[in-house]
Amino acid sequence: MRATAILVISAALAVAGSMESHACTNVIVTKGASIDGSIMVSYAADSHQLYGELYFAPATVWNPGEMRPVNEWDTGKYLGEIPQVGRTYQRVGNMNEYQVLIAETTYGGRPELEDPKGIMDYGSLIYIALERAKSAREAIDVIVDLANTYGYYSSGESFSIADKNEVWVMDLIGKGPDNKGIVWVARRVPDGYICSHANQARISTFPLNDPENCLYAPDVITFAREKGYFSGEDKDFSFCDAYAPLDFSGMRACEARAWSAFNILCDGKFTFEDENGNEVTKDAYDYIDYAMGYDKSKRFPLFVKPSRKLTVKDVADVMRDHYEGTPMDMTTDIGAGGNALPYRWRPMGFEHDGKKYINERAIATQQTGFWFVGQVRSHFPDEIGGINWFGCDDAATSYLTPIYASTYQVPECFRVGNGNMITYSPTSAFWMTNRVANACYKAYNIMFPTVDAEIDAWEKLMMEETAKADQEALAIYNEASSKPLRNLCRNDRRKSADRYSAVREYLTAFSVDNARKIFDRWVALEQLLLVKFIDGNVKAQNEDGSFVTNGHTDCIPGKITQPGYTEKWKECTAKDHGKVIAEQ
Repeated sequence: MRATAILVISAALAVAGSMESHACTNVIVTKGASIDGSIMVSYAADSHQLYGELYFAPATVWNPGEMRPVNEWDTGKYLGEIPQVGRTYQRVGNMNEYQVLIAETTYGGRPELEDPKGIMDYGSLIYIALERAKSAREAIDVIVDLANTYGYYSSGESFSIADKNEVWVMDLIGKGPDNKGIVWVARRVPDGYICSHANQARISTFPLNDPENCLYAPDVITFAREKGYFSGEDKDFSFCDAYAPLDFSGMRACEARAWSAFNILCDGKFTFEDENGNEVTKDAYDYIDYAMGYDKSKRFPLFVKPSRKLTVKDVADVMRDHYEGTPMDMTTDIGAGGNALPYRWRPMGFEHDGKKYINERAIATQQTGFWFVGQVRSHFPDEIGGINWFGCDDAATSYLTPIYASTYQVPECFRVGNGNMITYSPTSAFWMTNRVANACYKAYNIMFPTVDAEIDAWEKLMMEETAKADQEALAIYNEASSKPLRNLCRNDRRKSADRYSAVREYLTAFSVDNARKIFDRWVALEQLLLVKFIDGNVKAQNEDGSFVTNGHTDCIPGKITQPGYTEKWKECTAKDHGKVIAEQ
């Protein structure tokens, strides 16, 4: 039943093509689903034109009357300006100083609901909300107010919005060029559950009288009726069916990624509450026909329970998925070439003999600009609790390193302006991780294990080191807390308006130093890949990492293997060119 390239109708192929510019994936983990009481949100910012860098804006006090320019995040296009607020909060990447965290995936939805006259694009909604909100609910209010006041410029969008206590998934879309504002629904992810979305609106029916767990625009249903998108009873209204009608591509190129994340984190068993509030468990493969685009009626739940308490590493590794072990496994058909490459170069679709086909779109993809697992923790003060586990490029071949949200500065390798998509920089993590990834793409099954081992070693080490850093920072915090502000020396007061500058300095040094260490390791890794795997050969190494030599000289390899190609490649090549047969 599997086929990485599958026959599709023309309309589905067109939709798949539109997905290429804004195909992202989020995984959401609540406190009760994590091993340490963290809330986590992962995000891969996938775009062929997005440069990987870590955005930074310090907390700032603004003068009355100052304006904030709004530029479209995707293109840099100037859209307008809005009044600045008196004080904006520090943001590092997609997290602010109060541990508010926002990520997104774009689903598009009905094109007639886009408003070219709007000022607020989806990226600006994220970063302005981070500058102005101290909680997830405040962020929802800011997003709604901005979009309704200034008009919404982008297409349909799903947001993951977290703070240190709760996390929400929010689907929104504009109301068209003659109707300023948005219609939207936001649902709180139940504690102990996880959620995922990947470029397809996922909120269907929702509770109409439960403001603790569900918020929505007052006209979200009436507007759908006016537009002819819905005609049933209010209780049966489904946001995603009304505003983002599902098609083949929405299932196969988008929902399949969310299904795969659930499948991995739930060990193949989806536990959830049914419409009557009863907890039920079903096999993940009960929903495989939906994920593969064959049966719309088998939609899987919005929220499920993971099979175990999750760590940052669990979530990071989900972001490296290529459907391995499922019917959509990208490593097993001839599209993977002779070395099991789980990538397909764009465009996603192609035509052969008058028939149209589409390749799979997995969570891990080559065109990622940056990605992260954001971790927010209520059991720590805000100065310590928020961590951006941040990386650049393809998640499968790149590392995450911890950057505390209270940092005073961004590491050089992630700094905005250190290179761009058409300017190479030897000190940029984006370019270095791309070098390693593109090296692996030529012989993936041979070279990737070396990179994967480096990633695992680093991330496991950093989980241990951040635990130590947390405690050291907490000790500094507690010492500062015991000293009244009036007892601080003048120099300390001048240096920082708050008493916890020493905490922030410590965590800044920790973040920057480790980012520098792993960057240097990646420079060395790329050199190792060249030396070890040159020309399709594999040189043997000793346990200490040195190369095995021939015993007569220390510069001639003593053992070289040549792994060749996969059995699938041999089979297909023999069928295609079977007249050339070696002597039996």
